[in-house]
Amino acid sequence: MSKRIVFTGGSGKAGRHVVPYLLDRGHKVLNLDLVPLADSRVNTLLTDVTNSGEVFNALSMHFGFDGYETGKGPAPVDAVVHFAAVPRVLMRPDNTTFAANVTSTYNVIEAAVKLGIRKVIIASSETTYGVCFAEGDKDYHSFPLEEDYDIDPMDSYGLSKLVNEKTARAFAMRSGIDIYALRIGNVIEPHEYERFPGFFADPPSRKRNAWSYIDARDLGQIVDLCVAKDGLGFQVFNAVNDTITAHEPTQEFLAKWAPNTPLTRPMQGNEAPLSNRKIREVLGFKEEHDWRKYVPAEG
Repeated sequence: MSKRIVFTGGSGKAGRHVVPYLLDRGHKVLNLDLVPLADSRVNTLLTDVTNSGEVFNALSMHFGFDGYETGKGPAPVDAVVHFAAVPRVLMRPDNTTFAANVTSTYNVIEAAVKLGIRKVIIASSETTYGVCFAEGDKDYHSFPLEEDYDIDPMDSYGLSKLVNEKTARAFAMRSGIDIYALRIGNVIEPHEYERFPGFFADPPSRKRNAWSYIDARDLGQIVDLCVAKDGLGFQVFNAVNDTITAHEPTQEFLAKWAPNTPLTRPMQGNEAPLSNRKIREVLGFKEEHDWRKYVPAEG
């Protein structure tokens, strides 16, 4: 069923793959970003999402010129997908990163709730698990990393995402709408599979990403599934692909490269340490872009 979706940050690394996926599924999308998205099927409204007034206005506008033909004003919005953010540490000063990410998320969710939009999907992050941007070599508490893990980031970016999850939970409890937070793994675009042989040659280099990833196109599927699934209230979902970025079986690999981290349950085959079991069981996610399709076989 076609939905009207406002997407923030659609011109970014993940968004420029997710927005076309949603368009291909028949949805209508308005992109809110500071730079245009190079896709003629979508209008980009240049919007500063740290400005509450701009967000309220943007979420209650026509998606394009065709909206004016109805004579009925802007049509209702079915869902908001909020990906806009300072995307990592070391791009802006730490206080700016934290403030921009926390304020923008509050603004987007507040505007959606007060405008009567019943579905919000926000981009959380693998960094909430505390290792990605940690000071020094930090071990995970346990594997697999699942959504009930005690997230404990020490950096400005990961901390902003932790706060955003709490903001989302508060608004969902207050309003009764659905707000789903996606803990997005290391996003891999199609051309980046050429990096995987280097990952295999240097396993410690992938510890900060928990030896896991999300294909940008499969992230599109996850967002589409979230748009379609109603009635879950506040939820957190790990947004990653099925398998570990290694040739060895997961338990064998982790015993060698993460020997100080216990397992809370047996890990089957090549299961990703950052587990996507919940999105498979609750949303019906079925990955289409296993890295093995794009990376030459070992040897």
